[in-house]
Amino acid sequence: FLGLEATSRLSRAALEALAIIAYQQPVTRPSVDAVRGVNSDGVIKSLLSKGLLQEVGRTEGPGRPILYGTTPAFLQHFGLNSLSELPSLNLPVEGDKDVDLLKG
Repeated sequence: FLGLEATSRLSRAALEALAIIAYQQPVTRPSVDAVRGVNSDGVIKSLLSKGLLQEVGRTEGPGRPILYGTTPAFLQHFGLNSLSELPSLNLPVEGDKDVDLLKG
């Protein structure tokens, strides 16, 4: 069902790309590449074939890159009713002790 076996596991790269797209959608592949630091062509093609991603449009910029978003199958796979149920991203803010500790 959906191209995903019940025991199917997604690779770390696939989970990274899915997280980026889920939180930033609609988003282009070059934007996903920039966050991941590596080419995401293969990962995105795999996620498209599994039905977890879909093309949702194109940007107006040069080359009109494709915009990607998640699908209802993505929500179902992760047991979500809507994207609003995604956990919040508690990203460190400049000036936080944790961030300062990381700077050494």
